[in-house]
Amino acid sequence: MFSIDSIANKFRLSYFVFALLLCAAFVSIFVYAETRMEQELVKARLLQQLELSQEKDGEQPVYTADPGIKIYRYDNAPQSLKSIATDKVQEKSVKIETATGKTSTNLHFFVYQQHKQRYLLTYLEDTEMVMGNYPVLAIFEHLEDIFANALRVAVILSLLIAIIFSQLSSRQITKPLLDLKKAVETDHQNLTELTHLPSEVGVLARAIDEKNKNLERYLKREQLFTGDVSHELRTPLTIIMGASEVLASQLEGDRYLSEFANRISHTAKETSEIISALLLLSRAPEKLDAPQTSINTIVINEVARLKYLLRHKTVTCTVVAKQEYYANVRPELLKMALGNLIKNAFQYTDEGEVKITINEKRITVSDTGLGISEEMMPLLYERFERFERLNDSHIDEQNDSVVPNPNAIYKVEGTGLGLSIVQRIMTHMGWQLTHEANTSGGSTFIIHYN
Repeated sequence: MFSIDSIANKFRLSYFVFALLLCAAFVSIFVYAETRMEQELVKARLLQQLELSQEKDGEQPVYTADPGIKIYRYDNAPQSLKSIATDKVQEKSVKIETATGKTSTNLHFFVYQQHKQRYLLTYLEDTEMVMGNYPVLAIFEHLEDIFANALRVAVILSLLIAIIFSQLSSRQITKPLLDLKKAVETDHQNLTELTHLPSEVGVLARAIDEKNKNLERYLKREQLFTGDVSHELRTPLTIIMGASEVLASQLEGDRYLSEFANRISHTAKETSEIISALLLLSRAPEKLDAPQTSINTIVINEVARLKYLLRHKTVTCTVVAKQEYYANVRPELLKMALGNLIKNAFQYTDEGEVKITINEKRITVSDTGLGISEEMMPLLYERFERFERLNDSHIDEQNDSVVPNPNAIYKVEGTGLGLSIVQRIMTHMGWQLTHEANTSGGSTFIIHYN
């Protein structure tokens, strides 16, 4: 299918249009030259006939000569011609009666001033031309047909040549670009070969090669940073987990202090899992294994882990799933993604319900919280962008109670990285994250998984 967006097709089309304009220019020049020559020949022929008729017949109101020549004294000329005739030869299409019926032909006419007398000279073209009367005009009429046919053939051949030449030229022009595309898609060795070209493709190849090297250095630094951080943090986290377990065993008789020791141990384990998930994100998706993971288990565990955020709130949390659902995904990544979505729902909902629904195609996290304003939607997944407005409650004097402003939004602790991390995980796993606003207030985030 022809696409105008293709560079090759744009070149072919521009070359064809150029050839078409060139042919139109030549045809216009030919038509103009042919018209001028015919006018001059007709004028010369009619003036010659006027002179011959005057010598032969004297002064007459109308002179008639074959073939198709009629000369009027201006006073006796048809009014239809007098109203449009000038001293330049003009042409008018007319219909005449012939032995085979009516046919169309051209009438040439002009006004000529001779001394004090004006004449209107006319010439009606005919298919037969008497060579003895004016052979030059007869020859011109014959050559005119030959040149017209030759011009038609030349135009057609020119357009065909333009199509063929543009096809061949476009291939040669786009070939370096296709080579550059293959080099970018394959490896840097092929790209390096193109960087030595002196053409524009070489300039583009050098720019791409430099960009690739900068990206490689950036990714290398990120991988090294993530690896170094995880390596350096694992040892102290292991020590913290070990010490907290020992501490918990020593404090079994003290429930209050034992709870703090267990919280230290759980937090250290969660931090270790987060580090593992970040390490997985730094690796290429095709290099990761994707074991069959229970979605229900991760959702229930994350709800239980984050349930403390609903303390002192009139919010219920419901998990809806008809059966146990599984997905081929690293559990660390799915845990981090769902944890961020559930955490946001718990933090931004002060009353109502948080509902998590699981089916065979998607995971839905819906809340009746504050929702997201229209101006924040373009920045929804941007890093460090947070949705916050100051609380603006007022006192109802009649009921002597505090009434919250429905447009007010509380400041919530956070960095504005949660949704951007979730989006990055979705992209890494080849899944999709979408957002919908609830009609009754709040937000719904949907994970579409394979």
